[in-house]
Amino acid sequence: MKKYRTFAVIGLGRFGFQVAKTLLEIGQNVIAIDKDETILEAISKFGADVYIMNSINKDALTECGVKDADVVVIGIGKDIEASILAALNAIELGVKRVICKANSDDHAKILEKIGAEIIFPEIDIATRVAYSVSNALTEDILPLSDDFSIVQMKVPYIFDSKTVSEINLRKKYNLNLIAIVHDGKATGNITPNTMLYSKDSMYICGTNKSITAFQDHLK
Repeated sequence: MKKYRTFAVIGLGRFGFQVAKTLLEIGQNVIAIDKDETILEAISKFGADVYIMNSINKDALTECGVKDADVVVIGIGKDIEASILAALNAIELGVKRVICKANSDDHAKILEKIGAEIIFPEIDIATRVAYSVSNALTEDILPLSDDFSIVQMKVPYIFDSKTVSEINLRKKYNLNLIAIVHDGKATGNITPNTMLYSKDSMYICGTNKSITAFQDHLK
């Protein structure tokens, strides 16, 4: 599988700036595009290649190197027309993966029709916070669809010193155990004899209904 190496981030508001900064911190190449010179100067300090752009058109995007990017992330906020235009032009330039921040359901529908991936940052964060505070053991959640998620949680005390076979998550709760973090080290090499400890964390996946039922059982 090809490793993504070059990312173009168009629109450096709070969301876009953080995406670009994080990508740079983990060693990726970033093309940062915005109309605000001050913001571009700030992200350039982290190593981004920066371009001032007031008009989003194919020629301008090509000149910035967007055509050769592995992924384009569009973080344009209130200007929905500019957001859609940036996504459309990136897709027509042949970029295989275009991820776009959506501000409304209608905005998202249009982006999906032209082939962009959609994220709702505020909604995604709100969902994760709600799940994490709803149960003392839940540490984080990654929604994969409207009804299926991966949850990171502390191993319940009732599972302490029991094997995977003994807790039997799949049969009892219709959930799959996909990873365990023990002494700060994660492993997905899980067997029926793998032991669980209450000081560890575990990653489970399943439908949201099954996850909620499991969490309720632990209360």
